[in-house]
Amino acid sequence: MKKICIPLFLAASALFAQPALASGIDGVSVTPLMSKDLSDLPGKEGLVITVDYAPGAADPVHRHRAHGFIYVLEGSIVMQVKGGKEVTLTPGQTFYEGPNDIHTVGRNASTTQPAKFLVVLIKKKKGEVLELVK
Repeated sequence: MKKICIPLFLAASALFAQPALASGIDGVSVTPLMSKDLSDLPGKEGLVITVDYAPGAADPVHRHRAHGFIYVLEGSIVMQVKGGKEVTLTPGQTFYEGPNDIHTVGRNASTTQPAKFLVVLIKKKKGEVLELVK
């Protein structure tokens, strides 16, 4: 599947019944892989994406209101949720975000190399994929 930047992904997210976020994130691209209603979990769906960070790219503070399972494929990323420890992850390592977590740090650990990770979200059907937090 073709990689697309966040603004295009968010504009095209209707394909996955996801409300769009108003603005994109520089240096971050998302590739939607699969969306599936979870019939044995009423009102829930699974969403699988890959996220590519350009060198030095970072996410703003946000939440997903979902169970988020992250698996690093390439490079090195730094992750932290509010109240948790900042961790640096390399290929094969994992990270979890709960539905009430605020994702305070999400960035590429390198300013010279890209990074890529797989994300599986278990979330409310038609719920926001990403909500910015002030």
